[in-house]
Amino acid sequence: MTPQAFLSLALQTIMAPRDVARLLLSLNLGKDAVLTAFALVVALNAFVFQLTLIVSPTPGVAGILAMPVAFAGIQAIVLGATIAAITWCGQAMGGTATMTQVAVLLTWLQALRVAVQAGLLLILPLSNYLAGMVMFVASALGLWILVHFIDEAHGFGRIGKAALVLLLAVTGMVLGLSMILSLSGATVTGMN
Repeated sequence: MTPQAFLSLALQTIMAPRDVARLLLSLNLGKDAVLTAFALVVALNAFVFQLTLIVSPTPGVAGILAMPVAFAGIQAIVLGATIAAITWCGQAMGGTATMTQVAVLLTWLQALRVAVQAGLLLILPLSNYLAGMVMFVASALGLWILVHFIDEAHGFGRIGKAALVLLLAVTGMVLGLSMILSLSGATVTGMN
């Protein structure tokens, strides 16, 4: 994909997310292609995040987040869990999307996120405030696009049902993470 085609599809994603979702789903990509794209966006996301730490060091970011491979691993786990949660919650509510279909759409969203983060690298040295505003707008647009992608993938035809799937998926992930952390002995102040 050329940079111009990427930009064109990115703009179309903002303007008509359902059309882009249909286009991406119509490609009928195999699992190998989806996994390769998944791995690529995770690696690029980790790379751009590390560049961001170099350009604008953040005092609170240390430890595991400062290690690119560990950050990429966490990113892959979170993205994979999100794909699974959206797929299962959607299917439980009568949706028809498969894990691969949801993965295609969320991988495209992650590619857009990488592009936004790369753009923020140019804005950060000029103004933290402007970078924060761009990130806020990008996050809001990302949620709006995601809800439309979920609706299109699962074939609900109702945006409210897609929003509920997203809410249930996120709630399930938070509860699951809380359970895992409490079973591992983690507390608010650290590990027991």
